[in-house]
Formats: sequence, C-alpha cells, structure tokens
Amino acid sequence: MIALGGDIWQAAAEGGWQPQALGQVWFTLDSGSLNLTQAIVQRYLHPWLWDPAFVQLLLWPAWVVPGALAIVLFMLCRRRQRMRSGGTLG
Repeated sequence: MIALGGDIWQAAAEGGWQPQALGQVWFTLDSGSLNLTQAIVQRYLHPWLWDPAFVQLLLWPAWVVPGALAIVLFMLCRRRQRMRSGGTLG
C-alpha cells in the first residue's frame, strides 16, 4: 500500500504515471541483499532462474508483487476460517 501510495503521489506531483520498479526499491533499501539473492539463485538454484524469471519480476511495479501475495494469503486464510467455522457449527 505504501508503494502504491508513493506512485500515486509521484504521479500527481509530476503529472504522469511512472511506477517504481520492485528492483529499484529493493536496491534503494538494501542493495547488498539484492546482490546476495542474485548470487544464491545463480549459484545454488540455476542461472536460468535469475535472468528471465527474477529479472522480469524485479521490473514489475513495487506494489504488484506484495499486493498479489497479500491477496493470495488473504484468500487462503479466508478459506480456512470458513472451514473452521463450518465444522464447529455442524
């Protein structure tokens, strides 16, 4: 929500929509962990995973990835809640 709010604020101030990429935000916050993640993925998983997969993900707007993850987690937790309440009532 903060990243989306920042993009909206910047769009209003500059008069155009240019969302910040996830990779840029991560690099600004902690470039060392971004470099470490790249090294781990390329050395221990597979080099192919970094270049097409992770790089594409890092080019997405910074609010898309955590937003999508939040929606998935919300849906998973909501199903569990329904199952629990359905089992206790019946």
